[in-house]
Amino acid sequence: MSTQRPPLPPFTTETAIEKVRLAEDGWNSRDPEKVALAYTVDSHWRNRAEFVQGREAIVGFLTRKWQRELDYRLIKELWGFRENRMAVRFAYEWHDDSGNWFRSYGNENWEFDENGLMRRRFACINDTPIRAGDRRFHWPLGRRPDDHPGLSALGF
Repeated sequence: MSTQRPPLPPFTTETAIEKVRLAEDGWNSRDPEKVALAYTVDSHWRNRAEFVQGREAIVGFLTRKWQRELDYRLIKELWGFRENRMAVRFAYEWHDDSGNWFRSYGNENWEFDENGLMRRRFACINDTPIRAGDRRFHWPLGRRPDDHPGLSALGF
């Protein structure tokens, strides 16, 4: 029996928005073990040109990601949904170990199982170099504050 991760499909507008925010919060924790628990044991990912399968591989992928993408801050926004699938857009800011800042933009397609675990994730991402002074995501590391603007409010 699999652990449930509410909200569960089929989603409503409210539960889809909640699911997206929970995913954003998880990724902003930058805790690979915690984040991996939101995915099925055999989850399939495509992240850029990398293919990842299973929780163990997800943990490894996220560990490498957050070792390279420093001071990572992410905002996700629901684009659309139907039954157990969602389309999400996102942007995140980070810097490399040389202090070069980037804003990464992308879209994800998600599919959930009946227990609310994500079984498929397909992500397309583009990185744009930015100056430190052009950063827009300034909250302390961790969860984005409720009063911080989302992507649409920021004009992204």
